[in-house]
Amino acid sequence: MKESHNYAHVGYSMIVVSASLAAIGLIALFMADDVLFSDTMSRDNTAQFNECKKNDFKTDDCEKYLDRINTEISGIYVDLGD
Repeated sequence: MKESHNYAHVGYSMIVVSASLAAIGLIALFMADDVLFSDTMSRDNTAQFNECKKNDFKTDDCEKYLDRINTEISGIYVDLGD
């Protein structure tokens, strides 16, 4: 049986894996002050959506939700007539 010489491919793979782990470490280092960054973003967006829901999506900052409401899936029906 002939021995395969894939040492170079294995070495390149190890370099790629270590570089990706280093990149993840740098991202974690810069975001260390807010470890729940995505949770904070999600809570802010939910609070903003609930505020728009109270105002029947009439304010200017609620325009991004207009394509998602008045559907059977959303269950939110609002009169959008101007």
